[in-house]
Amino acid sequence: MTLSKNRVAVLVSGGLDSAVLCVHLARQGVQVAPLFIRSGLRWEDVELACLKRFLAAVDSPAIENAVVLDEPIADVYGEHWSTTGSNIPGATSEDGAVYLPGRNLLLVVKAAVWCQLRGRGALALGSLGTNPFPDSTPRFFEALEAILATALGSSPELIRPFSALHKEDVIALGRDLPLHLTFSCIDPQGGRHCGRCNKCAERSHGFAVAGVLDRTDYAADPLETGR
Repeated sequence: MTLSKNRVAVLVSGGLDSAVLCVHLARQGVQVAPLFIRSGLRWEDVELACLKRFLAAVDSPAIENAVVLDEPIADVYGEHWSTTGSNIPGATSEDGAVYLPGRNLLLVVKAAVWCQLRGRGALALGSLGTNPFPDSTPRFFEALEAILATALGSSPELIRPFSALHKEDVIALGRDLPLHLTFSCIDPQGGRHCGRCNKCAERSHGFAVAGVLDRTDYAADPLETGR
């Protein structure tokens, strides 16, 4: 696929990876449609507000206004930490602790149908090479793309431009962007990063390794985890 000749949708949260990906593609001359899918997870309102602030600050004519789609998941997840806020994985937890069952499967299927109906040739995800989950592997995306093509007659290409990168690589790539406006926390405190959850630790560590000043507004100083 020649990116410069395509209109690409990007599956976005309010986090670093997908925010930087939007700008990365736009700088290649790609017309970008950010897709935010709201599932009822407890951090999404803050995430969406941060995404809108980030995109407004970037102010790129190649990035369209964020499209918000709804895909409720609370009735499936039940008493999961992502919907209740109980037993949030802390800073010292393993990365596998933040796994959201079927997350990419659910999001990609809905986003791909949106793309198919609107002539978007590709759907981009900000998945990193360090993602340990079963629905983030090359095999998963190749199989899902084939299934979508069978179901829809054709499928947007599923692309993952950051699949060989680590968090610090993405931060370094976007060091000239207002990264402090992105949001990565799974236990927000009054609209701020908590500084104590798994994702805050990952974020803080990424900035430290990248050698980029972390301007994130944490409610508590992030723990040094040595990860």
